[in-house]
Amino acid sequence: MQQYTAPLDDIQFVLEHWLQVPAAWRQMPAYQDLDPDLARQVLEQAARFCNEVLAPLNAPGDRQGCRYADGEVRTPEGFAAAYQAYVEGGWPGLACAPEWGGQGLPQVLDAALQEMLYASNHAWAMYTGIAHGAYLCLKAHAPQWLQARYLPALVSGEVLPTMCLTEPQAGSDIGLLRCRAQPLADGSYSISGNKLFISGGEHDLTHDILHLVLVRVPEAPAGSRGLSLMLVPKWLEQGERNAVHCDGIEHKLGIKGSATCALHFDQARGWLVGEAHGGLAAMFVMMNCARLHVGLQGLGHAEAAWQNARDYALERRQMRAPRRPDQPPATAPDPIHLHPAMRRVLLELRVRSQGMRAIGYWVAHWLDLADAAVQSKQRERARQLAQLLTPIIKASFTEQGFNLASKALQVFGGYGYTEEFSIGQTLRDSRIAMIYEGSNEIQANDLLLRKVLGDGAEAFALLLTELRGEVAAGLAEEGSARYAARLAGVCDSLQTVVSEVIRGSTQDPEYPYRAAGDFLQLCASGLLAFAWARTVRCVQGLAAEDPLRQEKLESAGFFFDYLLPVFDSQIAAVRAAQAPLPFICS
Repeated sequence: MQQYTAPLDDIQFVLEHWLQVPAAWRQMPAYQDLDPDLARQVLEQAARFCNEVLAPLNAPGDRQGCRYADGEVRTPEGFAAAYQAYVEGGWPGLACAPEWGGQGLPQVLDAALQEMLYASNHAWAMYTGIAHGAYLCLKAHAPQWLQARYLPALVSGEVLPTMCLTEPQAGSDIGLLRCRAQPLADGSYSISGNKLFISGGEHDLTHDILHLVLVRVPEAPAGSRGLSLMLVPKWLEQGERNAVHCDGIEHKLGIKGSATCALHFDQARGWLVGEAHGGLAAMFVMMNCARLHVGLQGLGHAEAAWQNARDYALERRQMRAPRRPDQPPATAPDPIHLHPAMRRVLLELRVRSQGMRAIGYWVAHWLDLADAAVQSKQRERARQLAQLLTPIIKASFTEQGFNLASKALQVFGGYGYTEEFSIGQTLRDSRIAMIYEGSNEIQANDLLLRKVLGDGAEAFALLLTELRGEVAAGLAEEGSARYAARLAGVCDSLQTVVSEVIRGSTQDPEYPYRAAGDFLQLCASGLLAFAWARTVRCVQGLAAEDPLRQEKLESAGFFFDYLLPVFDSQIAAVRAAQAPLPFICS
């Protein structure tokens, strides 16, 4: 069985020391009355729910999976009861506006909640994961009557939403979508077509399900510019079942407790969200939120893998670890965490997980600033940074979630490949996050082509300004100057590489596409360097005997000595992409 305990100590370190959110909240009218003690209580209650309710359902839910019969889906035993407990705890409305029944708390607290949910039970959290994005989408684009009808139910958890994009012939290329919507006399639409890979498309957690569906209305232009967004409920107001049918569920490698459905819309009734032909802009509100949450899935998997590998390594005894000359010789087999090979793996698990947490929460905090900062220039700056960083978080965190789960499995040896231990499930569950909500290759293209080259590197310059601000602050502290200097070198290299890519793209339009994946990972490494440089500066204020201070300093040293050297090879890979790729088939 998976053992998971929400890492509250590190979560609170990131929020209160690394981000210093209590001070930031006092500068935002929406959050200035938020008591840090209340925030801690919220996190403690979230941890209790995840530790005691969700984590025990994770392995049984994987073994049982979802059951499909006659158009209906039954989730694994305990999932529905856990959802009712989630609703009763008020968790669906944590970061939603009070006027719609929400608690009005910052998104950075919701990010901490999402990490815990995915770490404890990814499959279960798939049903709730899109809800906040759907709330933001309807709040921004739905007509007032549609907001009044569905937003309170969405915020309370009475209903759950889906995001219906993919069709059999249209995966990443949404311009190929064929689902149609015909206008009706009363202002609604009749929707017909098929959708594939719809998470939570049918389930037994809520009576109603709100499908947000990308369609084509009559006379729509070809391609993605011709798409419109429709809200299609499972049940109509008169108690009549809408013509949305689940044709089956997928049998998957992982997240088996999540119902991944094929849906058929047979003249189902729906309503336009936003403007006709403006569906993509409306849907992106939801997708951008979802991409941050998917990144947090990678963080959750990394944290779960770290905890389970650490606990096993403390118990498993094999051979005698080598000793330094000043240490007494071993007289019996040692716990494997003493062996250098295992120490290195375990340190990487810990250091990457904690660094990702700081960066992930940092992006969530930028979203709070984009929404609630007093000055419009500060809101715009925060919006630009959040948009730039989102594809990095989605792609790099999910890749690390899978890679670190694989490394953690190695700690278990042959036992890790059996069903007796949960690390195999973590590995299987983590793999999908690299694919959905825009594959990692799509994220890399989005980052380099749209977010860097697309605006002349304006947002990237803002990011470098943030990182160089940390350099200046770190150099002013004796205890952190060494790592601040390393971060300064990282910033210089990032600026040089961006300039090279801009020049190269003018000579070879395919070059940025070839370099995009390595460029994204290069940025991710730079962000982790920023995370650990700032961490060293933040712990200078802790007492010398504080165990957290010593752990963080050791972790930072390991990152800069053992992990950051990959930064140079990533630069080399970006530059190597200037060479054309051969074609597989002529």
